[in-house]
Amino acid sequence: MSQPLDTIIIGAGTAGLAALREVRKRTDRYLIVNEGPWGTTCARVGCMPSKALIEAANAFHRRHAFEEFGLRGASALTADLPAVLQRVRALRDDFVAGAVKATSTLGKAAVSGRATLLGPQRVDIDGTAYATRSIIIATGSRPSLPDEWLAFGDRMLTTDTLFEQPSLGPRIAVIGMGPIGVEISQALARLGLQVAAFTTGDTVAGLSDPALNAELTALLKKEMVLYTGAPAELREVPGGIEVSSGPNRVVVDQVIAAMGRVPNIEHLGLETLGVPLDKRGLPTVNPQTQQIGDLPVFLAGDANTHAPLLHEAADEGHIAGMNALADTPTTFQRRTPLGIVFCDPQIATAGQRLADLDPDHTITGSASYANQGRARTAQLNHGGIRIHAHRTTGQLQGAELCAPHAEHMAHLLALAIQQKLTVHDLLGMPFYHPTLEEGLRTALRDAARQTASARPSDLAACPALGVPALE
Repeated sequence: MSQPLDTIIIGAGTAGLAALREVRKRTDRYLIVNEGPWGTTCARVGCMPSKALIEAANAFHRRHAFEEFGLRGASALTADLPAVLQRVRALRDDFVAGAVKATSTLGKAAVSGRATLLGPQRVDIDGTAYATRSIIIATGSRPSLPDEWLAFGDRMLTTDTLFEQPSLGPRIAVIGMGPIGVEISQALARLGLQVAAFTTGDTVAGLSDPALNAELTALLKKEMVLYTGAPAELREVPGGIEVSSGPNRVVVDQVIAAMGRVPNIEHLGLETLGVPLDKRGLPTVNPQTQQIGDLPVFLAGDANTHAPLLHEAADEGHIAGMNALADTPTTFQRRTPLGIVFCDPQIATAGQRLADLDPDHTITGSASYANQGRARTAQLNHGGIRIHAHRTTGQLQGAELCAPHAEHMAHLLALAIQQKLTVHDLLGMPFYHPTLEEGLRTALRDAARQTASARPSDLAACPALGVPALE
């Protein structure tokens, strides 16, 4: 019998590729096996094609601001949807080619096929059993779609199939208004489609702050029909698909299911590991080592459902790749949580959410963009910021934003939280005028007024002038 491999990586998405990078530094006795298309979810059907669609939609949507800017002739502009989708696919194909290139020179070490666990150190790949010292599972996730909705055939879309469409019908329903649903529904509405969006809850885009959620909801309702609070039901009717939610009813040409993602763990054989599985069929995974119990098995990326984001999947693959070949797994300190939704205004969270903080020791600094100078010049004056800090020390704990270009401010806040900075530390940093970041400074000043600590001897105490155009 041949010597066992050092590791087998199951899945060639972001987590699998990150694990592969570390494995190749340490051994040449490995396999990476992938079922289905090679190339990451992000590049093929997720982050990148969706952003290409959003950029086109936002560019076209700006025509509504032209008159206010003094620019005439906007009514003559049209959106060529087939051309928009063709550009999305062209960019997507280029991104995928880069991801595929990472495994194109591996030769026999890269295997296309289905892997099934036979235990913590044995894997079956399409009928051939392999012995291995360790296993890295990085099988990713897929869109959630009720089986009964499959009856609608190619009129039922998910992000896996949306970008393959040569065009789209004029009437679209989007089911689910989490981050993906909000991004896609707003983009399609801005490209001129009639969009009806549905969500069972009362919040959108993952927002937890009631005031920010109410503002985003109101803004979205200006661009589409939005029904909240009841599940959507579908049925075939003459002329299309009827989507009903409580007393509300619309008939559409196509439906996009955006109800989250589920891990690809069916038929994987996790039950052969001999560890307890939860109701979803998943074992407990240590987020700092990616290890399942004390087994030589590591579960990384979207498949473990910890945080289905590319940067988290890359970190987890890195951790799994190193630990799978180590005598003793290393415990890694994870990064500050950071999430961004690329709607308009953008949604972002950094650090801990308010609901997870001790209310007796937490203060919240707030700022609105309704009258913020730079935002007004760009006609982007919507939304606001909430910053949470420790009441006594002023140390930043978390933030939630619904604001123009929030992605940039969220990065600054995540960096500050990870570095354990206080609101006073940030107020001592430079803020250029006029920028959107001045709105962040307004929220920091509001938080600073509520903290028990103060620093009157440096520029952190420099107050606002009280003139909106100068703040």
